[in-house]
Parts: sequence; structure tokens; C-alpha cells
Amino acid sequence: MLSETNSGDTFEQLALPLIPSLYNHAFWLTRDQAEAEDLVQETFSKALRAFGSFQSGTNFKAWTFRILHNTFLTTRTGIAASRTVFLEDHPETLDTSSGPTPEDNLIRLNNQAALHIALEQLLPQLREVLLLCDVEEIKYKDIALILDVPIGTVMSRISRARRTLRQLLQPQLGESL
Repeated sequence: MLSETNSGDTFEQLALPLIPSLYNHAFWLTRDQAEAEDLVQETFSKALRAFGSFQSGTNFKAWTFRILHNTFLTTRTGIAASRTVFLEDHPETLDTSSGPTPEDNLIRLNNQAALHIALEQLLPQLREVLLLCDVEEIKYKDIALILDVPIGTVMSRISRARRTLRQLLQPQLGESL
């Protein structure tokens, strides 16, 4: 727990650097600039109100992304986000092939339009986990906390998202994938 006297300053120091990442993630979730801005504002409002319960030394970024994710789900569905269940934890979907990883191929990708179109075609839960992992560079265990799913589900979704993204980009990029 944090003391009352510096909790506002501490919150600001921790939160301000996260604004661009939270906005980018919110934009991918909402696909609307105004909604993304509102979602980030609501996230910061909730995070500030709950900051007294944040445990110093834990991952503030994961905690804040969890608030953003839950706020998005609640505003979209009206259902408490922690009760959302996805039945996708299938180990057989894990890609164990060797060779260059999809993220290595994404780094070399010059065609941003093709990438954005392909990302838009992913299922929302696959797109979200891929963005959290490969764009925001959040660890699997923290993604599991953010999305309130088992780590195996995170691994499965990342594998499925990468495989689907590779298939979607194959026609545009040919052998480079």
C-alpha cells in the first residue's frame, strides 16, 4: 500500500508514461479515436480511485492494462469482465515449428497497410493478446492477469494469432513469411 501523501505524485509518475501504450491498445479495441480517449480517461479515473489498493513492487503496467481491459468489456457488454470465460485453451493449437518467428517477420514487414488489414481480420481476443505480447511487450503471465485467463490460454491465443496472421499476410508477402 502507498502512503496518502505521495500517492498522487507516485500515480502520476507511474501512469503518465503509459498513456501512449494504453491509448494504442484502447484504439485497437474500440477502433474509434473518441471512444479510445474516453476508455483511457475512464481507465485512469478508475486506476486513480483504486490506487490505494495497488501494491508497491507489483507490475503497474499490467494492473493498469487489466483495468482498461475490464472497463472495455464492461462498457461493451454490461457484464463484469472478471466473469468472462473463453473456451479456447487447447494445447494442440500451439505452434512448435522451427524457423523464423512471426515477430521476426513482422519487424521486416514494410507494408503497414497489409499488416493493419490482417490485424483487423483477427478475432478480437486473438488480436488483443497479440498486441499485448508483440507490440506492448507484456509478459505472458502479465497478459494472463490482464485478461483473467490461464497462461495456457494466453500461449494458445498467441500461437493461433501468429499462425492466422501469417496465413493472412502470405498472399501479399509471398515467400518472405
